[in-house]
Amino acid sequence: MKDTLTSVILSIKPVYAQAIMSGTKKVEFRKKTFKRQVDKIFVYSSSPEKKIIGFFTIKEIVENSPENLWKEFKEVGGIDKKSFFEYYQNSETGFSIKISEAKKFENGIEPTDFFENFYAPQSFIYLEEETAQNMEEKTVANNV
Repeated sequence: MKDTLTSVILSIKPVYAQAIMSGTKKVEFRKKTFKRQVDKIFVYSSSPEKKIIGFFTIKEIVENSPENLWKEFKEVGGIDKKSFFEYYQNSETGFSIKISEAKKFENGIEPTDFFENFYAPQSFIYLEEETAQNMEEKTVANNV
């Protein structure tokens, strides 16, 4: 039986989504992580862009206190200290998704090209393997 690795669409604010695609943001911070084993994340750049702009593979996911995540990843997190701690306010634990390789789509993907009734995920949604492969086959503009 093969490993059941999964892909997700992760909703990310445009400023952070673009930083991931450009390679300046090397981790994505989250309050919760996935229940399934995820290996690939498709980046949905939220309003006003509202497109899937690329994807990245996961190097590893680190769980720790917000204080320790900040100490370890502040230089590569692409977020200022005030915004980071506001995000993790009242959270004892957080997650840092370490980005292995990011690939940007040349023109971005309109979600409705792949999903009839697409609603931007509050956090993330799991993808069927076939859909993930079809999206990945889109023209890739550059490797980061």
